[in-house]
Amino acid sequence: MTNENPVAIVTGASSGIGRAVATRLAADGTTVVAAARRADRLAELAASAPAGRIEPCELDVTDHAGVRAAVDDVVARHDRVDLLVANAGVMPLSRLDAGLVEEWDRMIDVNVRGLLYGIDAVLPHFTRAGSGHVVTVASVGAYAVSPTAAVYCGTKFAAWAITEGLRQESPPGIRVTTVSPGVVTSELAEGISDPLAQAAMTTYRAHAIGPEAIADAVAYAVSQPAEVDVNEIVVRPVRQR
Repeated sequence: MTNENPVAIVTGASSGIGRAVATRLAADGTTVVAAARRADRLAELAASAPAGRIEPCELDVTDHAGVRAAVDDVVARHDRVDLLVANAGVMPLSRLDAGLVEEWDRMIDVNVRGLLYGIDAVLPHFTRAGSGHVVTVASVGAYAVSPTAAVYCGTKFAAWAITEGLRQESPPGIRVTTVSPGVVTSELAEGISDPLAQAAMTTYRAHAIGPEAIADAVAYAVSQPAEVDVNEIVVRPVRQR
């Protein structure tokens, strides 16, 4: 970000990549509104940061009105919002013949609608300011489908497509980035209820990198000069092919 005293909103900030991104941005001098559903985790995160650098915001990204109200509140208090890191996501993998429709719906709600609601909330403010940056945390699943991950990969391809569409539609002052992580240490796999998918994840996640690697990628993208738009970054463990 090129503005002085920038303000960022990071969703899914209570753990994993979101927590690492919020921590890194705050260390770099950004005021971070850390948004997630788990208020206790957010309070602990805020307490661990320099005073006032991280503000907790209890938020469910599937609540359209709630997301819009949260963003408007940030602008009302800080007179600006410069960055949205749309990181919130879930990954309850399963084969299609498992028929876990409620879990599919949850992935679509969080991974796709949650992203759209965030974009809808910040875009009017970015447009009025003539500047802003949206960073979507997608996945290598946006580029390749694997068994048990059809729906998840579908949501991450949608996240990539939506973000690329936003890039093409946005005026030059608004920058847009997709960061696609490979296997990262996180709580995502803990939401898998399907036994076959759980077993597959044991092998797949044997070599994971820390979420700080993704935070570094986000920090790189947002720290570029105003005329530089870093559109896509893929970060994966060297053992992941």
